[in-house]
Amino acid sequence: MNKAVFKRVVLKISGEALQGRLGYGIDYDACASIARQIKEIRGLGVEVAVVIGAGNIFRGLSGSARGIDRVNADYMGMLATVINGLALQDALEKVGVFTRVQTAIELQELAEPYIRRRAIRHLEKGRVVIFVGGTGNPYFTTDTAAALRAIEIGADVILKATKVDGVYSDDPFKNKRAKRYDSLKYIDVLKKDLKVMDASATSLCMDNNLPIIVFDLLKVGNIKKVITGEKIGTIVKR
Repeated sequence: MNKAVFKRVVLKISGEALQGRLGYGIDYDACASIARQIKEIRGLGVEVAVVIGAGNIFRGLSGSARGIDRVNADYMGMLATVINGLALQDALEKVGVFTRVQTAIELQELAEPYIRRRAIRHLEKGRVVIFVGGTGNPYFTTDTAAALRAIEIGADVILKATKVDGVYSDDPFKNKRAKRYDSLKYIDVLKKDLKVMDASATSLCMDNNLPIIVFDLLKVGNIKKVITGEKIGTIVKR
């Protein structure tokens, strides 16, 4: 099956996805692999926006736990997402995919400011839009940014690319008996605190009936499988 079942998607990528085998920072091979997969789904006519985290460089909450002022730590994390976004943009353009980076915090020499109508127009023209800087506000994660941007641009679904093949009842790396769910309701995610996305992001998706599909990014080709409707990972919906 090679026909896309979604027209417009937001792909949420963790910063850790860019570190590849390095364990920190940015592994260009990992960036290039993600770029090739995004190019593949663009070839199916899918409009793609990306929201990227910064856990490979700096995580605001972790910085706060080490004594940095929480607001300062969160802004440091937002800046780190810009670095990741520029790295992914470079990888995408090297494989012939036109991109725009839009930031929620003003950095005019590096990226466009986030403007909803401009972002939609870029998508309509076939460009991949990379959203960085989170929501532009401290205390909100990039998960919440992904939910917010997806709703604003009228995306059909959030594709949350992770290092596991779906949502489990417990950490599958620590508990071999953890159960993987094929589907979940938003309210069950919140009640069971399943860490699909943070509570704010999940609640936003629930209020706006925006599905979330959680799947394994480490297996090359999975993005296309999700886009073409193969039943992999876990879907969260009503």
